[in-house]
Amino acid sequence: MDKENVVKVEIFDPPMCCPTGICGPTIDPVLLDIQEALLKIQKRFDGAASVERYLLSQQAARFMQNPQVLALLKKEGTGILPITVVEGEVVKTKSYPSFQELDQWIKARRDNHDQL
Repeated sequence: MDKENVVKVEIFDPPMCCPTGICGPTIDPVLLDIQEALLKIQKRFDGAASVERYLLSQQAARFMQNPQVLALLKKEGTGILPITVVEGEVVKTKSYPSFQELDQWIKARRDNHDQL
């Protein structure tokens, strides 16, 4: 798959104890759901979509490098997290996307790529 046809999904996570948040004595079911959704997306699109997650506490530079994310953080504070960005466009804030949402956004962007 040619790199320019890969749909890029970025999730800007709130501060967590580890990259997935699936650690510690009590695991938040929301974090399990997003991890499962991301695994399904990677399997379904098999290289046609890339998903990156960034932790505020560990990858602050990534947050600063995205003007939309930085503006939202400055305006709303960390309560706006998580922020989901697809192909450079903020598509969801304050909660993680579902598998269905991710699937829909990626398909729409792939259709746009195919038309170019």
